[in-house]
Amino acid sequence: MSVAGPSFEQLFDPAFLQRIDALRLRIAAAQKGGRLADQRTAARGQGSDFADFKPYVAGDDLRAIDWNIYRRLNKAFVRVFEERQDLPVYILLDLSGSMFVEAAPRIVPAMQSVLAFAAIALGQQDAVTLLTVADRMTMAVKGVSGKGAIPRVARLLADQSAAGRGALAAALRELAAMRLRRGLLIVVSDFFDDEGIEAVVDALGLVQHRMLLVQMTRASDADPALLADFDGDVTIDDGERDGGAAVTVSPDLIARYRAAYRAFTDRLHGFAGREGAALIALDADGDVIDQLVPHLLQGGAPL
Repeated sequence: MSVAGPSFEQLFDPAFLQRIDALRLRIAAAQKGGRLADQRTAARGQGSDFADFKPYVAGDDLRAIDWNIYRRLNKAFVRVFEERQDLPVYILLDLSGSMFVEAAPRIVPAMQSVLAFAAIALGQQDAVTLLTVADRMTMAVKGVSGKGAIPRVARLLADQSAAGRGALAAALRELAAMRLRRGLLIVVSDFFDDEGIEAVVDALGLVQHRMLLVQMTRASDADPALLADFDGDVTIDDGERDGGAAVTVSPDLIARYRAAYRAFTDRLHGFAGREGAALIALDADGDVIDQLVPHLLQGGAPL
């Protein structure tokens, strides 16, 4: 049976938001072409961070000339400053049925993590776009910035409900084909998809953004024997197929499932390691902020 996600009041919790204040999202260099903000870029121009010297040419700002160098070398050099700009942050949230099923649905910590990432980025004056996916991908919020947008994001999240079967691979292929300014893509999902993990990983490989993958997990994902009453004839409900799937639990079935899940996890984590994507395996039964702190404490994620 599907369960609703968190309410607006549960998401827009001052105590929760206050704990986010020390967290940061940083990448090595944001793509040039954005608004002046906090992210490092290869652009040179306005800014307070000294980057380099260059020989003076007609038209350069005379105030940027380093007169100490001129007195020593009798040549004019100007100081060049690093220009900091905004980072486009694209957050893709999985709304497929498997995220809503279970007595304590993993969509709750998933939405909390989405709000945390959005609040961090909005507090840095980055541009946040929120996309949701189940049967298809939807652009829920496009390019908002500033802390004033946090309640809007929280209210939109609270309005979401389970939206069918997973189509994550298809959504990633669609996203890869969109002409978006390069930035950071955050995918929040259990990464279970009808096309299988190979299709998901292949689609991730098409994406040109830096990536942070947030895998929503539970201990029972790796070992279903941890589930209560998982014995004999049972019906497995993933929230996406009418009537679920009837199976007879046996030691052989559990062993084969464990092996399949290890292969699934190895494929996803192997992709992240090879492609330089950050990956956070978020335990749906744990505190969201406590789990994000080691990755996003002052200084930001290594993206």
